[in-house]
Amino acid sequence: MRTIINPWIGNTQGYNCFGCNPNNPLGVHMHFYWDGEQVVTIWKANPNYVSWIDTLHGGIQATLLDEICGWVVFYQLQTSGVTAKMEMRYRKPVSTLWPYIRLNAKLVEHRRNIAIVHGEILSPDGICCAECTCTYFVYTGEKAIEMGYIPAILDEREVTLEEAIDHATTAANTYTQLRPKL
Repeated sequence: MRTIINPWIGNTQGYNCFGCNPNNPLGVHMHFYWDGEQVVTIWKANPNYVSWIDTLHGGIQATLLDEICGWVVFYQLQTSGVTAKMEMRYRKPVSTLWPYIRLNAKLVEHRRNIAIVHGEILSPDGICCAECTCTYFVYTGEKAIEMGYIPAILDEREVTLEEAIDHATTAANTYTQLRPKL
């Protein structure tokens, strides 16, 4: 896997995305990789995102999936867009006690200004716990740039799954300490 460099960090005034800004104190701080056919995220939950005891809230699951599917549009299609429709299917509870979860998202179809992306949340054992199909309205390149889109590129270095897990764990621990106390 190779890291997809987040081009908005330090380059865009007002950038405070709940999904991918590592400096948003309330955000989920997602970090993205490209494995050659899909966008991948390794993510570690923290206790702030629980619904029932030790279970990741369904709304957070939907947020994670919407964000990773959006990054398919950003990286693979090299433009931006907005979610027009999202269909969720919750299959199994996602435990916040797991060392990490893996999210995958893949482009299913692209025609004119519509992109269909399939996303999934996997347990550490590779079991699908939730999945979605997102339909995005995709902007033209000119419109995307006008709205602040910066092309996403890959880091040159290969990243192992173990390194991605370490990054997610460290990020979750760091951000848990930085979050405001409620």
